[in-house]
Amino acid sequence: MTRLSTRTRALCAAALLAPLLAACATPQGTSVSSPKTQSPVEVGILAFNDFHGNIAAPKATVSWPDGQGGTVKVPAGGAAHLASALDALRHEFRYSATVSAGDLISASPLASSLFLDEPSIGVMNRIGLDFNAVGNHEFDRGRAELLRVQNGGCEKNTQREPCQLEQFAGANFRYLSASTYTEDGTTLFPATGLKSFGEGAAKVTLGFVGLTLKGTPSLVSPGGIAGLTFGDEAEAINRAVPLLRREGADAVIVLIHQGGAQADTSDPNACDGFTGDIQPILDKLDPKVDVVISGHTHQAYICEMPREGAAPLLLTSAGSYGRLVTRLTLDIDPASDHVVSAHARNLPVQSEGYTTSRGDVAQTDLVPVYPARADIAQYVGRYLDAASAYSERTVGHLSGGAPRDWPDATEDRKGGPVDQLIADSQLAATRAAGAQIAFMNSAGVRAPIEPGADGAVTFGQIFTVQPFGNTLMTRSFTGAQIKAILESGVGATPSASVLVPSSTLTYTIDTTRPAGDRITRLAFNGQPLDLAARYRVTVNSFLDQGGDGYVGLAEGSDPTVGGLDLDALEAWLSAVPVRAVPETPRVRVIE
Repeated sequence: MTRLSTRTRALCAAALLAPLLAACATPQGTSVSSPKTQSPVEVGILAFNDFHGNIAAPKATVSWPDGQGGTVKVPAGGAAHLASALDALRHEFRYSATVSAGDLISASPLASSLFLDEPSIGVMNRIGLDFNAVGNHEFDRGRAELLRVQNGGCEKNTQREPCQLEQFAGANFRYLSASTYTEDGTTLFPATGLKSFGEGAAKVTLGFVGLTLKGTPSLVSPGGIAGLTFGDEAEAINRAVPLLRREGADAVIVLIHQGGAQADTSDPNACDGFTGDIQPILDKLDPKVDVVISGHTHQAYICEMPREGAAPLLLTSAGSYGRLVTRLTLDIDPASDHVVSAHARNLPVQSEGYTTSRGDVAQTDLVPVYPARADIAQYVGRYLDAASAYSERTVGHLSGGAPRDWPDATEDRKGGPVDQLIADSQLAATRAAGAQIAFMNSAGVRAPIEPGADGAVTFGQIFTVQPFGNTLMTRSFTGAQIKAILESGVGATPSASVLVPSSTLTYTIDTTRPAGDRITRLAFNGQPLDLAARYRVTVNSFLDQGGDGYVGLAEGSDPTVGGLDLDALEAWLSAVPVRAVPETPRVRVIE
């Protein structure tokens, strides 16, 4: 394909025009002031991440600066509002693309998960998504089911029935997986994608690289990803950059399901004390990468990461659940084939206010209100109605809210009340198998439980908390093995999850001690755990298969397979008129 940039470079080489010489000497960056033969072309990118099937408004908020040094809670999310927000933002651009950085599906509320997240894909088709990076949760139901999500059809790959409400046609958008390889070394999905705008000398092309994190095998059940290899993220990106450039990409945008977090999360457009597992990846990237759109951590940030000898790298994340949209603006010079400037801002997807047991969450006039788009609302409504018989059924009552963090959360406490409630339910459900201790992985808890005004908890609520359909496994371990398993999660490479115990166990993590000797005050029923004695321990099947890096849990003896984790929680809640929410932390941390 002939481009003006080719002619420009030829003229520069011949030194025929001084202005063009100056243009050639200008490095890629966020701005240039030299004369151009072609005006920059503005392209918008609208991005989000970690949607997790939240097709209905999730009764969740985002923090937003109130202009007076504080913040206000903005009710946000829901597919119909997200669609309206995207429509409004697209009208601000002549050219735009809409992308996601992974985890569109799975770990989803009942209305989507009950139907294998088919409605979430249907929503994204209607919204007009172009590309989605494969997230770790996309593998929750295994490779075959993920391929069905892309390609469509009604093949049954799980315990749930596909195509319950409609013939599933698959995703109109393209999954990208630059670092996920099959047995023959090819990528599971295409590594890259292109989207072009304009014609002739003013034509510009965006090149996208999509990928998930290398640590995916420790985050999903191993059986579902058998035969797949998850490679180094930076290597995959850098390998894709020259390919995209040869295919005509004027800008390279990475969609990666990995991220970080700010130290102060009150401003979604800041980059305060940023840290995270994405940083070593950024440090190794080809300087021709212009933008990195990230996810996984469910945190919001807009960062300009310094690079030696190149313009700062724009790094973004839009939190989770469709509560924010990142509005990126790229000015691209089609003559020199590079990005002149790049800017981004996270914008709340404000929806209706709502009420919980903690009070009312009202709309604010500090940000726009996006009305529900009618066609999306109608489509989502079909699935909400179909799921209502399941979701609205009362399964028990709680003495109060069961949050994921302690009300006065500090760094010396790990595992909130809802984590402990789940661990207690799994212990009770497996007493017949001899269980004495149960552990719940903190990262596997997807939401708090907010009961109604009378303390009622619905099936839909507990499904949102535990949507994975894990079975319970009870095995025998010595006290020394239990300690070693706990140590493995807090060593030199800590697990993403803390093992939160049932009421029968407590322990302290002392991070001032050397790795391998950080678990202290380990007690069973109030007495020091006997390292020589044997105990029966229950975990979910994800942990039992080595999930979250706890490979030692598969080494116990005398395994007994139990029922579903969700059934255990329902039985625990329904066993008494009002179940008390745990009030005392069982895991403490010394730093």
